[in-house]
Amino acid sequence: MTDALKRLSDEGVAIWLDDLSRKRITSGNLAELIDEQHVVGVTTNPSIFQKAISSGDGYEQQLTDLATRKVTVDEAIRMITTADVRDAADILRPVFDATDGQDGRVSIEVDPRLAHHTAATVAEAKQLAWLVDRPNTLIKIPATKAGLPAITEVIGKGISVNVTLIFSLERYREVMDAYLAGLEKAKAAGLDLSRIHSVASFFVSRVDTEIDKRLDTIGTPEAKALRGKAALANARLAYEAYEEVFGSERWAALDKAQANKQRPLWASTGVKDPAYKDTLYVDELVAPGTVNTMPEATLDATADHGRITGNTIAGTYEQARAELDAVAELGISYDDVVQLLEDEGVEKFETSWIDLLNSTEAELKRLAPSEG
Repeated sequence: MTDALKRLSDEGVAIWLDDLSRKRITSGNLAELIDEQHVVGVTTNPSIFQKAISSGDGYEQQLTDLATRKVTVDEAIRMITTADVRDAADILRPVFDATDGQDGRVSIEVDPRLAHHTAATVAEAKQLAWLVDRPNTLIKIPATKAGLPAITEVIGKGISVNVTLIFSLERYREVMDAYLAGLEKAKAAGLDLSRIHSVASFFVSRVDTEIDKRLDTIGTPEAKALRGKAALANARLAYEAYEEVFGSERWAALDKAQANKQRPLWASTGVKDPAYKDTLYVDELVAPGTVNTMPEATLDATADHGRITGNTIAGTYEQARAELDAVAELGISYDDVVQLLEDEGVEKFETSWIDLLNSTEAELKRLAPSEG
């Protein structure tokens, strides 16, 4: 093992784990990762919960109790997932206290079937914050068009938010605008802005997966030379946008009121193409004030052979723009790619949620006490 994770942390990158299960909580593994691997946060999503609950480890007793009570499958899932998030939040509470609320965070997502419904997303976010009842929770809201006003509304109520499924630079700017608007609402309502936190989850590897596929179809030497460039370029230009917005006069007024910056969070940092180094989206996205949420395989790979050489975003903006321009010149539409990825992202989470509903319903039926 190297000291790569410590070096990454020292560079101002918060290391979060992109995974959660009851077994990870009860076995002491999560506490171990915090103590030994510099993990200071946890993210979840419907796919993660579907995998955890379907594996069955540690859920049988609660499922039996829920079946005995004859709760609906939707209620059962919320009871199970909020219990895991609550327990993980308690394990991370010392980190939360030590970082003045910046880290030690656990994220839980609103029902992905609500992604295109603003009012329902707001209502669900309020319910989740109440159910988990921990100050170090982040409610995940997708960055769909309907999600943007929901972000403003939820932040305006003093609830901390992890904005998820951001793929485009334009949408990222809209997300930051929604966050600032929410802070302004919270300030007008007399809320303590220092207690409101947010991260913006900017997805990385899926951009390469889609653009590389299109580059391979073109197949020219110029196209092949651009493989594996777009995702990093996109993320680096997102950091440029972050620096601009949080260096603005509008932000300065909120900063005076003790507001917290909305940190860029690099999501989907597990490398999908075996041709690329497995720590590519960690090594090459180092900059202060960011979060990198990693699947455990990427965390282990970074600990073992990550190369953390200081800030790898500063000074890259011109090159990043040139790389995205070169992709566009080959006839690949950036707008088309990012919209497709957003649509697919919402659809994948919705499918995982439905799979979770179905598998949980089957378990509730199996464990239901016989009548009589």
